[in-house]
Amino acid sequence: MAEEVKLIGLSMSMFVIRVKISLNLKGVKYENLEETFGSKSELLLKSNPIYKKVPVLIHNGKTICESMIIVQYVDDVWSDAGPSIVPSDPFDAAMARFWSYYIDDKWFPAYGEVIKGQTREAKIEAAKEAIATLQPLEEVFQQQSKGKDFFGGDTIGYLDIALGCYLGWIKAAEKLTGLEFFDKNETPLLAAWAECFYSNDAVKCAVPDVDEFVEFFH
Repeated sequence: MAEEVKLIGLSMSMFVIRVKISLNLKGVKYENLEETFGSKSELLLKSNPIYKKVPVLIHNGKTICESMIIVQYVDDVWSDAGPSIVPSDPFDAAMARFWSYYIDDKWFPAYGEVIKGQTREAKIEAAKEAIATLQPLEEVFQQQSKGKDFFGGDTIGYLDIALGCYLGWIKAAEKLTGLEFFDKNETPLLAAWAECFYSNDAVKCAVPDVDEFVEFFH
């Protein structure tokens, strides 16, 4: 029997991008069910009645919600396919989860203020605050990557996906504010990481063009 894998989402959503990257890394084929921005389909409401938001993964009739929970699920279910996403070392896995929570708890709200800014000046001030929340991740990268290209080492891992899903939005904010979020002098490791991550095939086919994010900003 053919395996059923469907993804309910919005192409511009950083949280949906997380799931797409994880599925791509594992080579899992899936049906993309695109929602319409500003409305919620009956399928979405039925599949995620608690939070009523994307992404939702449907696997053989079972629904899984919340982006990083789905990433973990994808890694567990397709453990024999593609690279491991969650670190095998328990401590490294715990640290990856801790910092992925930091990204959503501290970085995402700070970045949200950039989107809300009514003027370019307001966006620039908000961007400066958002950039400051990224600073601790420079040291985290040094510890987690062990001298490799990604937080996950040689391959894209859990924390790479947690942060990397924002890169399209970051590039859009850079265009609008003229600021560099990953300054090569201030955060050289993250700057190099961002280039490696964004050029990966599993990422390129999951992230819309930067101009689409800019248009969405407006």
